[in-house]
Amino acid sequence: MKRIENQQRFDALREQFKSFTFYKQEVELKDGILAMTFHFSLDERYYFHPTMTLPARPFYRWESIPKEQLEVLAFHIGMVELVSYWKIACPKTIVVKPFDLKLCQKKWWRHLYYNGLGEFRYLNGIDCTEKDFLRIESGTDREMKPVNLPLGEKTLIPVGGGKDSVVTLEMLRNEMPVIPLIVNPRGATVECVKAAGYTMDDVAVVNRTLDPTMLQLNQEGYLNGHTPFSALLAFVSLLIGFGSGSKYIALSNESSANESTVPGTNINHQYSKSVEFERDFREYVALHLNGSIQYFSFLRPLNEMQIASFFSRCEAYHGVFKSCNAGSKTDSWCGKCPKCLFTWIILSPFLTREKLIAIFGKDLMKDTTLRPIFEELNGTSAVKPFECVGTVEEVRACVDFMKDRVNTIVEDSPKGDATVSAILKRFNEEHFLPVQFEQILKTKLHV
Repeated sequence: MKRIENQQRFDALREQFKSFTFYKQEVELKDGILAMTFHFSLDERYYFHPTMTLPARPFYRWESIPKEQLEVLAFHIGMVELVSYWKIACPKTIVVKPFDLKLCQKKWWRHLYYNGLGEFRYLNGIDCTEKDFLRIESGTDREMKPVNLPLGEKTLIPVGGGKDSVVTLEMLRNEMPVIPLIVNPRGATVECVKAAGYTMDDVAVVNRTLDPTMLQLNQEGYLNGHTPFSALLAFVSLLIGFGSGSKYIALSNESSANESTVPGTNINHQYSKSVEFERDFREYVALHLNGSIQYFSFLRPLNEMQIASFFSRCEAYHGVFKSCNAGSKTDSWCGKCPKCLFTWIILSPFLTREKLIAIFGKDLMKDTTLRPIFEELNGTSAVKPFECVGTVEEVRACVDFMKDRVNTIVEDSPKGDATVSAILKRFNEEHFLPVQFEQILKTKLHV
């Protein structure tokens, strides 16, 4: 009954609001600070003006980049940013005014919106095909020209404060010039780059603000849900890559991110971290923007267990990393969510119980209230948690490994099909690592 009501609400909002308009992006450079403002409207009834600001850093060269090329890069950030606002009512038409979009670009963006909002559709009970989800119209004939800027042998590494980006940073920081990137710095992200030996002057920082009108409408009961943040990060990193002259953008998305959250469907909480999105993004950039810059996930050949194994040896980060979204505002582990429980489980073959308790503040295996979350993680429930967690196979292998320890919530859990040692030997060949990066990864892992 609830899903029927949600579908009716979705259909009613689409009748009430006919279009969403992306009017323009404003780019201003002053005293080395790059500021962007995006201007959106929902049926000219609600207006949104989200912003992004990039503080000055010595490695930027904004002054040497033509304004029109900055506009093109900012425009693409706006095309992802608008998803958070369009989803409020999901009008059938998006009108794009800054640049003309080719038919293939319109299809590309529609595919991203549809799959990037897969979790949003699922949890809101929305049944709609990709073809009918939306259409994109260009409100101008202004041509979008490629971005032709020289790039050097530098690597940009987005850092989220969790174990994955720490592993990328730790593996690459002594191999080549590296620029860490942080969006909206918080305790864990700042402390992780400091633990790696960087000061904040060495870090590309993005301060992103949401428009308060959107937050108000969310509270009033309009549609709300998960959006593809990693797709936004992809285009932000592209801008900073050109701004800093960095040829390589090394993400930290692993092969485990490819597993669907809802088995048997393409609904994946981590869609914009998947190899499918990575491939699509690389093709889009090469075709429409620049064929030289290289966007790839350095950890794509690995699974969560291999990453956890390497991270377990990075002791300098154990007291500062945080993967918990619920505790991000207080820079803590909440101890109650799927991210906390999964991180404990995936580290359990490599760290002692005492060390895990030191990280999380308590023994999560003793907390019986976490049993329902554990059943989602180990595949007993029909759906995995809508969080960035590893595969069911990895969870079961870890549980089998630690069953000889005194545990509560893992009792009677299904036996895994693979062992920890077997999973640790894998190397996924479906990746886009440049040759030198693949060699570094194999050397670090002793493959």
